[in-house]
Parts: sequence; structure tokens; C-alpha cells
Amino acid sequence: MNGLPERQQADCGGRRLSWREAGHGRAVVLLHGISSGSASWVKQFSDRALTDGHRLIAWDAPGYGSSAALAQAEPDATAYANALAALIAELQLQQPLIVGHSLGALIGSAFAAANPDGVSGLVLADPAQGYATAPLEKRQQVYGQRKQMIETLGPQGYGEQRAAALLREDADPQDIAWVRSGMQQLDPAGFLSAAWMLANDDINRYLVRYRGSLQVWCGSVDRITPPQGAATLAQQQDATIRLIDAAGHASYLDAPALFNRYLQDFTGAIQP
Repeated sequence: MNGLPERQQADCGGRRLSWREAGHGRAVVLLHGISSGSASWVKQFSDRALTDGHRLIAWDAPGYGSSAALAQAEPDATAYANALAALIAELQLQQPLIVGHSLGALIGSAFAAANPDGVSGLVLADPAQGYATAPLEKRQQVYGQRKQMIETLGPQGYGEQRAAALLREDADPQDIAWVRSGMQQLDPAGFLSAAWMLANDDINRYLVRYRGSLQVWCGSVDRITPPQGAATLAQQQDATIRLIDAAGHASYLDAPALFNRYLQDFTGAIQP
């Protein structure tokens, strides 16, 4: 797809991190989910109406893209949030809006909890909430399924098998191909560290410490983190819930016009 900025990288607090960026204005940091990377935000980068007023920065989480892996194989969201803090410091971003998609919502929540004055707001898009409060058997299943898939199929086969599930049933074949391509570039070790975090952390342990602007968005036909769960989370946090019509889990790809409009609405509402 056209409109994707080149990947950049730098030493951020002693760790190599990579990211893509475009535009100018209000800083917005985009955090991808467990099966993707910075390139997944192509339809945000290519939206001129969005980049005209926003500096979009999409990172590659540790263990993704060109970003160095975390030291620990079994991290919690705080470990990723610390890496995010180093990138934000390196880029000298002042109170960015954090948009966390899926597993990125957990990382964004951990960052916002630790740096409440360092963000202008937080969006949890199609949020993965973590399984720390689930029984041990469930946590082992969540991790074990992903471990088996990536080890058995490899990134190539994993992308072939799982890409379509991230989008709506009648998704654009180009979008499916884009998701598949992102999955096929996964580093298995980085992916498994993130899978460990998903299975053993919980978004609520961070959100309880965050009292800033918060919205929860969800694709109306998201089969991976269904709207019901997102609505419950929003209710618990006394936050606005916004459904993204005719969008699956990768709502920013399935319905970019609506996703991007919600983003502009939110930054407009929290403009200093």
C-alpha cells in the first residue's frame, strides 16, 4: 500500500527501538497489537486530513520490527511501557495522545498509569484486557495456543491461517493481504514474550491508577475482542464507548475513515 513512511530507529535509553512517523501537529502515538507492527497503521499515515494536524508515531514494540527484544522472556506490560517512555523521551513528545490497539491497549494503559501527566489522553481500541485474573488453566491455554501455532506453522503459516480473522467477514482482499504480510514478519521470540504478557497481565491493574481522558473503541463485528467486553470495560472506567461500524478486530484497517474521524474528534476535545 502507498503512503507508508520508512522505518526509523534510534538508541532509546540503551535499547534500539524502531518506529514510523508522518505529519505535524498534535503528537499521537500508535501502539500495535500482538500480531502486527508499525506498518499496520498505513491507512492512518496515508490520510492527509489526519496528518495535516497530527504527528503520527507508530512504534514497533520490543521484539517487533527493528526494535530490540526485552531482556526478560516473561514480561509484564510495565516492561513494554518503560520502553515506550524511552521512545517518547527520545522524540521529545509533549503529552501525546496514546492509541493502543488490542495488546497495545494493555501497554498504553501501563504507560498512562505510570505517566498520568505525560499523556493528553488514552484510546483503547479493540482492547485486549489480559488474563491475569483467569484460572491458571485458562492462562496456560492462552499462552500455549499461541506458542503451538507459531512453533508449528512459523510466521508464514501463522499469517496464512490467522489473517482473515482480524477483519470483518467480507473484508477487502488487499486488507487481508496486508495483515497477512505483517504477521509473516513476526519474530517468534518477540511474539511469545507478548503472548506471555497477554496471558499473565491485566489491564485493570493499570487503569485503576489512570484518571485522565479515556475512550474505548471497538469494531462492531470484532470476533477477537468482541464489543461486549469493550463496553463492559468502558462502563467500569466510566469512559465513552464508540463502536466502529462494519469493522472487525483491526478496525483501523477495516473502517479507517470512521477510526480516523474518531481520532480527530478526540484530539479536538482535549486540545489545550
